[in-house]
Amino acid sequence: MGVAKKFGVLLCAEDSEYVKKRYGGYYGLFVEMLAEEGERWDVFRVANGEFPDDDEIRDFDGFVITGSCSDAHGNDVWICRLVSLLKKLDSLRKKVLGICFGHQILSRALGGKTGRAITDWDIGVRSIHLSSSSSKLFSSLQIPTTLSIIECHRDEVRELPPKAEIIAWSEKTGVEMFRYGDHMMGIQGHPEYTKDILFHLIDRLTQRCYIEDSYGDELRAKLEIVEPHKDAWKKLCTSFLKGRL
Repeated sequence: MGVAKKFGVLLCAEDSEYVKKRYGGYYGLFVEMLAEEGERWDVFRVANGEFPDDDEIRDFDGFVITGSCSDAHGNDVWICRLVSLLKKLDSLRKKVLGICFGHQILSRALGGKTGRAITDWDIGVRSIHLSSSSSKLFSSLQIPTTLSIIECHRDEVRELPPKAEIIAWSEKTGVEMFRYGDHMMGIQGHPEYTKDILFHLIDRLTQRCYIEDSYGDELRAKLEIVEPHKDAWKKLCTSFLKGRL
């Protein structure tokens, strides 16, 4: 029998009580989307200073970087430490999948630039378009070339790392996905989210006055009539992380 594959979730956000109770936290969402039989999945709460040891990271087949309320262009101690870890993972050519904040911090670690989005918040279900090269890359998956995904961000990748390639874009965001070599990929949207979680986040954003109540109402109404391509995203993310592309 072969050795079981081992993956790590680099958790960059505090779980809300709602997400903890209903989904087992954000870690639980990623395990539900990505884990397959026989694999081991660990969590490192990097936003709280919990990181894998240098000698430990070699034992992992891949890592997922989650979303966060923090800014990927910030210089908190844990963010700078995460940048250093991602550089090490690149040198070891470990598979890394970055989601939202994870997408942005991965770009920064590889030499790209991030910052506030010129077009402000992007919240809701958005259609993103795969580039012609990525359509070929993902052709074996038999997924649409235009995919709907849940978005909830106000920062973005402004400049790609050298040697990175844009593999998807939208009318709102120029770099919705990028690829760096065959071992690192960033996705600006949230393939792991459900619409229920987004409704919860919209409530939190309005309560904290990040967005206006009227805008929150508009977003909720739109969410009732659109669906993200969750199965296609699961297939894409799992295939990338497990090296099946």
